[in-house]
Amino acid sequence: MNMRRQVMARQDLQARPLFRDAGPDSCPSDVPCNRLKAECLACKFNYSCVYGEEVTVMCQPKQGIKCIDKSGAFERKMICRYCYQTASSDHICDHNSTCQVNSAPRQRYIATCNVRPDVLCLGRRQFHKNLLCNWTRGYSWWTALVLSIVLGGFGADRFYLGMWQEGIGKLFSFGGLGVWTLVDVVLVAAGYLGPADGSLYIS
Repeated sequence: MNMRRQVMARQDLQARPLFRDAGPDSCPSDVPCNRLKAECLACKFNYSCVYGEEVTVMCQPKQGIKCIDKSGAFERKMICRYCYQTASSDHICDHNSTCQVNSAPRQRYIATCNVRPDVLCLGRRQFHKNLLCNWTRGYSWWTALVLSIVLGGFGADRFYLGMWQEGIGKLFSFGGLGVWTLVDVVLVAAGYLGPADGSLYIS
């Protein structure tokens, strides 16, 4: 019985679509059809085109999508490339805020990415990418450095970075009689001392 449930669960998972196409709710109905974004169009692609060349394809609104002057197919220019081959600036990817950005080497994670709605490309518009762990919670390197120089003897830099235990130690030891303060200034300035949660400083 349990084996049968597992098989049915796998079949159900395989039957689910990996991504959702743009529907009427995400596509405007008050614009001319030839000005709809790429995700709202159904186009006849030539998959034998030469990579990187500009080509012309015939497009029309997807079924159920309304627009002005719906008079049939129209031409749209595009660069011959699959969606995963488009520039990184054209990708919208999810973020992972649990990986360690300060590990050596820096960790990577599998992100689910979508190509921007206005980009026309071949293949699926959603795909996976292996990205470097790169997230922040708003800590500023400049703020940490100023606090370390001005109020480092009171542990302000450590408190700011979320290291409250070390901050208390610096506070009651008067910055380790200045030695600890000097060391922290060097560590912060060099980028070796970062937020306690493992995030990066903001740019």
